[in-house]
Amino acid sequence: MAEVAVSLVLERLIPLLNQEVKLLRGVHREVEDIKVELEFISSFLRDADAKAAKEDDNNGLRTWVKHTREAAFRIEDAIDEYILHVGKRHHQHRFKAFLRKIDCRVKSMRKRHEIASEIQDIKTSVREIRERSERYSFNTFASGGAAENKTWHDPRMGLHFVENDALVGIDSLKTELVSKLMHGESHRTVISLVGMGGVGKTTLAKKVLDEQIDTGHFDCHAWITVSQSYKVEELLKTMIRRFYESRKESYPSEVNAMDGNELISKSREYLRDKRYFVVFDDIWKEDFWGDVEYALFGNDRSSRIMLTTRSRNAADFCKRSSLVDVLELRPLPLELAQELLCRIAFQFDEDKQCPLELKELSFDIAKRCEGLPLAIVAIGGLLSSKGRDVGEWQGLHDSLQSQLESNIHLTRIKKILSFSYHDLPYHLKSCFLYLGMFPEDYVVNCARLVRLWIAEGFVKQRDGATLEDAAREYLTELIRRNLVQAEWVDFDGVVRDCRVHDLMHEVILSKSDELSLIQTSAKNLQCPNQTARHLSIRDESNNLSRSSGCSKTHSIIFFEVNEFPKSLLSSLFANFILLKELDFEGVPLNYLPEELGNLLHLKYLSVRDTKVKMLPKSLAKLRNLGTLDLKRSLVRELPVEINKLSNLQHLLAYSEDYDTRQGVKIRGTLRSLNSLEKLYYVDMNAQNNFGFIRELGSLKHLRKLGITNLKSEAGNALCNAIEHMSYLESLHVISVKENELLQLQSMSSPPLLLNCLRLQGRLEKLPDWISELKCLVRIRLFWSQLSDIPLKMLGGLPKLLELALYKGYNGEQLHFEDGYFPVLKELTLEGMDRFNRLIIDEKALCLVEMLWIESCPRLEELPSGICHMKCLKYLEISDMSKEFARRMLPDVGQDHWKVQHIPNKSSETTGGACLLIQDG
Repeated sequence: MAEVAVSLVLERLIPLLNQEVKLLRGVHREVEDIKVELEFISSFLRDADAKAAKEDDNNGLRTWVKHTREAAFRIEDAIDEYILHVGKRHHQHRFKAFLRKIDCRVKSMRKRHEIASEIQDIKTSVREIRERSERYSFNTFASGGAAENKTWHDPRMGLHFVENDALVGIDSLKTELVSKLMHGESHRTVISLVGMGGVGKTTLAKKVLDEQIDTGHFDCHAWITVSQSYKVEELLKTMIRRFYESRKESYPSEVNAMDGNELISKSREYLRDKRYFVVFDDIWKEDFWGDVEYALFGNDRSSRIMLTTRSRNAADFCKRSSLVDVLELRPLPLELAQELLCRIAFQFDEDKQCPLELKELSFDIAKRCEGLPLAIVAIGGLLSSKGRDVGEWQGLHDSLQSQLESNIHLTRIKKILSFSYHDLPYHLKSCFLYLGMFPEDYVVNCARLVRLWIAEGFVKQRDGATLEDAAREYLTELIRRNLVQAEWVDFDGVVRDCRVHDLMHEVILSKSDELSLIQTSAKNLQCPNQTARHLSIRDESNNLSRSSGCSKTHSIIFFEVNEFPKSLLSSLFANFILLKELDFEGVPLNYLPEELGNLLHLKYLSVRDTKVKMLPKSLAKLRNLGTLDLKRSLVRELPVEINKLSNLQHLLAYSEDYDTRQGVKIRGTLRSLNSLEKLYYVDMNAQNNFGFIRELGSLKHLRKLGITNLKSEAGNALCNAIEHMSYLESLHVISVKENELLQLQSMSSPPLLLNCLRLQGRLEKLPDWISELKCLVRIRLFWSQLSDIPLKMLGGLPKLLELALYKGYNGEQLHFEDGYFPVLKELTLEGMDRFNRLIIDEKALCLVEMLWIESCPRLEELPSGICHMKCLKYLEISDMSKEFARRMLPDVGQDHWKVQHIPNKSSETTGGACLLIQDG
């Protein structure tokens, strides 16, 4: 993490030094010297970070890394304070009184001197840090320093010797694995066990290998534990030796002298006529398969290679040259987790049963482990020494967080989980640790998370991609490495919500010093000596009750804060002057003061789900603001000063009624907002001329646009504007009232990247240009009242996954024919008063998983074709006639046979009676 801090500072220093010299007048030379020193330090800091993480007792190295990180933070703060000072002078240049001008200049010179002195002091400190590293040989890791001779004990040792008592809930997995080994293709096949650390991959693989050894199904076998820094030649030698040993053959001594190519040839020659089984345990490198694939001869004798890994990327890499089966291991469900805990805790008891008085506690402790076998077994082993003493069990439960840090029986859990963190590339470490800002077990909105990362500067720009695209890739990588769990994946494969396993959250908090992150209560929001760069504020925080910083703090997020007094708000804007992120989501906040404009570094501001009604005019000073989130606040109109935010990328603002959304009014021009990527929703009823709509066309980088209260006569102008938005991916248009005609036919060149389209208003016909949208994934039509739905045109869209009609069709019949909607997954038919017949051909809608039919009173029966929809997992029918519901009743309903294959079905009548139909 120190390397990350240094890299971030270097990224800021380089463009700053390329600007006008007068910006850094008096300190330019010192800043240049610091940059050079940091470049020297950065060249070997990664090795130092890794070494410090691996060696628990190397306090000198840890101290050096800590000082380096702190120096980098000091440099960044000094730069921020200097820029803040320059910015304030810029906003004060209109002072008229001569004496006030003189006073301002004197203060400016004094401030410049203070900053120059601070930078000079930092320069000296950085030089001393580098000299200290040379003095203690911290930069000789590659050639082998004194620390290299220390013995390091891998906490994973012994995981494949787990007794059968610790095996719960893996029988079905083991059966599936054995089937893959014994049957299937004759070609060489790779079977990858993927899951987070501690989920039981090694244990399962070893049990399966032992079983196969006993059956004699394979001619030879090998187990290789792969270190994070393995050497290919040594790994190949170990593999060959294991093969010879498995057949009780003498290992050829000449193998030890072979180079890489010779070893590959030797292995291939040996395996040519054998059915072999080899396990590579704990793979970290994504391209590991490239190091061993040629040594494993593909002889069409049903040979099998098994990998265990925490990285889905490493599992998928094998697909380039081999058949691959990927089996993802999940944490145990709570019931099995409790069973395993009690089995281990009472392993020495005669009856091996959990007594009644400990049932609830065992449940709570198992819940804290979130189904992770590694943790359950370790904690169960510790509890086995405490007998049936309720007080001892309660004490462990209450102190579990600190026990993970200090108890010798449990520290292994944190160490094993920490391997995944230490293996991360440096650009992902800060992103991962930032998840410590969110409370334990908190479900995080992914869009919110990636925007916070961007504001903090954790995301690097890539050619041809937005920062948000790059940040999404970061998140995907963390998920594929099983460090972050996807909580809600939309039908189009996009992860909408995520979370961190509770024990992984403990790992993050244990490393919170590396990001200078503190969780505290709003009552403790003050300015003591201890500094926090990132503050997570909760009214009742039990995670880290430490002091909080102020003048050096970069980000603050509030959670579950029930009171927000004016004094706290005043202190916030007076003291936290270097803030880049300020997230008030869900806070009982009524207003933002003019002092908001003092936060010149602010890049992210959210008042989502607050009672804030208006934004201060000082908003114009926030020239660095990238995200302004006003969703579901009481802000209905934006001040004209919004037009000065030339770096604004995400303007998110709307309130929600039952069936529609209301946007915000924007006064003035949009011309200066040329960085906007997301703008939703804008209230077009407030715009009195077509000039505003034409200006929308100048927003060349727009990816998402939402329009509300559009009048019919403005439709053509909107179409002309949208034609200039070549990057547009999502478009929502809502008319001024339900019967207002949406005039959207005139678009001749629609944005071809459009993947989400929502039209809410009356349509004479479906716009022809929709047929050109080959990237369209989702289309929703509200109030359209179309007399004809061109299902063939919509059904020909190759990527369409969702079709929703809400009062969208005014006809009597819909016919879904064979061959159309080839990938559709969700279909909604709602609020269609005249609709009385639905026809689904036998080979239509084959991939639909979810079907909603609501408020279609004249539809009296389901089509018989629904029984051919074999992928249908969920069917919901509501607000329909009682006759419709009666026909679906089990046993007596004529139509029940059509839906009995669906796992989850529900039907609700207009009279409020609810019928739930389950299998059997």
